[in-house]
Amino acid sequence: MRSNTTRRRYTALALAVAAALTVSAPVVEARPGGGGSAGSRGSRTFNATAATPTAPTAAPMQRTQAQPGMTNPGMQANQGRRFGGGFFAGLLGAGLLGALIGGGFFGGLGGIASFLGLLLQVGLIAGLIFLAVRFFRRRQQGTPAAAGPAPYARNDLGGQGPGGQGYDQRPSPAGNTGMGGGIGGMGIGAQRPAQQRPVQIGPNDYQAFEQLLGEVQDAYSQEDVKALRNLATPEMAGYFEEELRANAARGIVNRISDVKLLQGDLSEAWGEGAQDYATVAMRYALKDVKLDRASNRVVGTEPSEATELWTFTRRPGGAWTLSAIQQTA
Repeated sequence: MRSNTTRRRYTALALAVAAALTVSAPVVEARPGGGGSAGSRGSRTFNATAATPTAPTAAPMQRTQAQPGMTNPGMQANQGRRFGGGFFAGLLGAGLLGALIGGGFFGGLGGIASFLGLLLQVGLIAGLIFLAVRFFRRRQQGTPAAAGPAPYARNDLGGQGPGGQGYDQRPSPAGNTGMGGGIGGMGIGAQRPAQQRPVQIGPNDYQAFEQLLGEVQDAYSQEDVKALRNLATPEMAGYFEEELRANAARGIVNRISDVKLLQGDLSEAWGEGAQDYATVAMRYALKDVKLDRASNRVVGTEPSEATELWTFTRRPGGAWTLSAIQQTA
């Protein structure tokens, strides 16, 4: 009798650990950002990005330190995490901690059947919470900003930018110059909050964006945390470090090479407070593989092309750093 009880407890403990890890562990995909949308875009973090030919729509932020009304969240150091993060949160959130120490959730666990019933209840509650959060997030985003005109087609001028990318030197109606596929822009007559100001983006800025695209991918591939902290805001560097730790825990390493910008255009450029921001849509090619950390054996490959929106920030006159990555919707 005692043996059966012990066996049931060990089984419940094993299932609890698995459930906690499922809840708390991030989904790890290849390349920086894990194929998700994370970071901060100042006061526009929760606004839809302006459409561009490269990226007509962007997915909303899934992870951000920004709060409505914050103007410079991406530059803040990582604050203390929510109470009971990680493994403990997985146990507590699923109501399993009390079960393991003799209590219970909705009356306790009488065996495996009731344990599975508990998981079903938790799944239903989590689903309702997810739908509610999604509903209110859409309400907060409001109506997407109208995209400005994109009058200039790609102008290959024979290597005037890194990697042979050409730039159209004619100013656009929005006051910016084209990158790759042309200007998405803020548009003539676009309404801007009073605290924001226009920012001019030129060829040197586009060259910096393309260079950062390659440098971030290379630093991530080499698991160079120090370099990532220099290339990205503390918020984004923190997300990258979490992904790298998750890769190490799974015994894999992500190798990225041959990154090449294929097409890019400006979605938005603005300033607020002491920061400039620029959101750029980029379609790029890359070689992206997962290797077994011990044997160096290839265990997975990712698509050889990606389209994302990268937001960069700087103090006026300073160097650009990565502030957010968003996937196309």
